[in-house]
Amino acid sequence: MDALYKDRWIECTADAVLIHGYYFPWGTKRVPYRSIREVRRVSIGTFIGRGRMWGSTTLRYWASLDPGRPRKKTALILDTGHSILPFITPDDPAAVAAVISHRSSAAVVDSPAVVA
Repeated sequence: MDALYKDRWIECTADAVLIHGYYFPWGTKRVPYRSIREVRRVSIGTFIGRGRMWGSTTLRYWASLDPGRPRKKTALILDTGHSILPFITPDDPAAVAAVISHRSSAAVVDSPAVVA
């Protein structure tokens, strides 16, 4: 099946977002579009998310593995209604947000920065 979007860590298929490197050590998390309530677009900075390579300090957001995160400025938080939300930094956040918005009823909203 062809991906609608794909980079090293994030892949959007016809029915789900695949987050590679989500589980230790290299496991993939599958997030069906139907389970995504909202996509929060957040700015990340040196002390707010950008330095987090993998994991969490708050257990509210779980940052998937992304060694390139220090060079990125935008993250997406996938609100699935669970207590821990996926925090992803695709190479092209606008493209991923557009795919999710098109494939689901999830709204894409800008949010204040979060600590992941």
